[in-house]
Amino acid sequence: MTLDLGLDELLTTTRTVRKRLDLERPVERSVIEECVRIAMQTPSGANSQGWQWVFVENPATKAALADIYRKQFDVSYRVMPIGTYDDPKEQAQAVRRRESAVFLADNFQHVPVIMVPCAPGRIDGAAVGAQAGFWGSLLPAVWNLMLALRARGLGSAWVTMNLSREGGEEETADVLGIPYDRYTQAGLFPVAYTKGTDFRPIKTKPVDQVIHWDRW
Repeated sequence: MTLDLGLDELLTTTRTVRKRLDLERPVERSVIEECVRIAMQTPSGANSQGWQWVFVENPATKAALADIYRKQFDVSYRVMPIGTYDDPKEQAQAVRRRESAVFLADNFQHVPVIMVPCAPGRIDGAAVGAQAGFWGSLLPAVWNLMLALRARGLGSAWVTMNLSREGGEEETADVLGIPYDRYTQAGLFPVAYTKGTDFRPIKTKPVDQVIHWDRW
């Protein structure tokens, strides 16, 4: 079943979810397969449809991926000072962001499913145009899958810290049997039902601060 969400509501309430992931409720394979079918309708360069999706349910494998993730998290984000803001609301939001990120890092092995989306090819050192075409053929499909999850009461988060550390992508590939020389990963994504589905739009910058007409 899908939530009763209009298109604009779906697009404006699909959030990064960490503390509200339900770590106890199993995620049915049929739901994931349905979301992948939807994601595969996404346009790709030359209609190549080169996506490969690895979904991890095995507890030992999830624990290994969590260890790889925390190797970078523990030496970077966990020890990074929380930003200070004059506005108490902004300060409270910064604290919540830290608590949310730490919660996910500490519980990553407990999420029901971890997703690793991959695309064929390697673009190490490639020109900007090649990189834009490469990621433009993968990331929209990943986002559409996250929208499909949200429509069914599930959530996720885009985690890339395993790719930030030298050797992290290779370690992840080794754990999952991904042919590293032929496929590039886009990150680690926890997948779980959410505790409640009442997500709201966030406050954003005014559009006149991000739109440019005819020239920058």
